[in-house]
Amino acid sequence: MFSKLIKHPYMHLVCRLVIGGLFIYASLDKIAHPAAFAKTVYYYRFLPAALINVFSLGLPWVELVCGLLLVLGLYIRECALILILCFLSFSVGLAQAAARGIDINCGCFSTSGGAKVGWFLIIRDLSLVLLPLQLFLVRTDFFNVRSLFKKA
Repeated sequence: MFSKLIKHPYMHLVCRLVIGGLFIYASLDKIAHPAAFAKTVYYYRFLPAALINVFSLGLPWVELVCGLLLVLGLYIRECALILILCFLSFSVGLAQAAARGIDINCGCFSTSGGAKVGWFLIIRDLSLVLLPLQLFLVRTDFFNVRSLFKKA
């Protein structure tokens, strides 16, 4: 029964819309405030200084494009794989900051506040990775832009 639920086209659609919407929302403030997001990334003390600006400018656009493509139902597996890697890298970044006792806001959805880095966020991100994992493993053309044009 659980296998049927995971493979159901409606579950796939819900996962697409939820994770796509989540990443669209997460990208907007970072795109609007790139300097503030770069500062947040810097405070993690994880990336080399030379990569902070590139990462801070690129990541929000990757989040936005993948989110939009998921909502539209295009390149689902590719976007899901990218977002799985994002969630895993976010978890590593959060874990190293928590382990080192770095007291910062995560910067996940807002550059001006947000949740404090801690183990709850790591567990949240590792749990949320299940949504794009479902998208990566289950293939369906249910209610996406490509299937709409096939029928026309």
